[in-house]
Amino acid sequence: MQKSNKPIQKYITDFLEWCEVEKGLAQKTQENYSNFLKRFIEFLNITSQSELKPHQIDSDLIWQYRLFLSKLKDTKTGKFLKKTTQNYYLIALRSLLNFFADRDILSLPSDKIKLARDAQKEKAINFLKLEQIEKLLLAPKNNNGQGIRDRAILETLFSTGLRVAELVALNCDQFLNVQNKNDLEIQIIGKGEKPRTVYFSSRALKWLKKYLKTRKDDDNALFINYRAKKGSERRLTARSMERLVKKYVKIAGLPLTTSPHTLRHSYATDLLEQGVDLRLIQEFLGHSNIATTQIYTHVTNKKLKDVHRKYHSGNKMKD
Repeated sequence: MQKSNKPIQKYITDFLEWCEVEKGLAQKTQENYSNFLKRFIEFLNITSQSELKPHQIDSDLIWQYRLFLSKLKDTKTGKFLKKTTQNYYLIALRSLLNFFADRDILSLPSDKIKLARDAQKEKAINFLKLEQIEKLLLAPKNNNGQGIRDRAILETLFSTGLRVAELVALNCDQFLNVQNKNDLEIQIIGKGEKPRTVYFSSRALKWLKKYLKTRKDDDNALFINYRAKKGSERRLTARSMERLVKKYVKIAGLPLTTSPHTLRHSYATDLLEQGVDLRLIQEFLGHSNIATTQIYTHVTNKKLKDVHRKYHSGNKMKD
């Protein structure tokens, strides 16, 4: 490891290129890291440390930065940043320290940056019960192409656990000869440019077949906007998908907090309740780290408690 005389802020461009080329991070992730690190550079400027070198980062500086983050307010809500949001800034800084280590530039080890312990408690996992899922899936009217499309979208979200961006990116050429199949699995490129296999239930496949039969165009996007003007982009956007789900959430009388990601949570929770191993759920969801998947374990704690109370012999024995 060698000391560098180059200020930290001069490394940001190199760091982002490293994220793209060597880490293979998605463009959106790179943009987020860039925005989060701008806050760190702002902190250095405010504290008259704009020329700080990598080897000058120490635990005291990190503590001061955490205090700085804790006093920041969200520009939209006017409220102090949640601990989960503060952690995003710290994770970006951790990655920058990993970059320094990879380049043999002397700096503070990334594991010296501790994340807020109770941040995970803030992040409520919204999911639907099976009877609620059924109400949502049955909400679209199936008497026209758009209604059949919407049913296929909802069925696909619950069947595959796809992120909305992954759903939007699906193409028709991934479903060639689907009419002759009784089950389906396809390869997608997920978050962080990582490939994974997703599986369609027979029910979701049935509605995809119906939807594809209504398509008379040659657009390769799987889910299209029927109202798009001629010559314009027809692929449904992530925002369109969110509005579509909200529409049927209201029709089905479900919690208004329900979103496309709620169906992903519901998919994972359903698998977990059926006894599927957490490591397999990690693969289904495309999580790089098992810790990300563990957010679902507390959802089933109540059920496990009830099962233990009902079946464990120790609860039935007399004193």
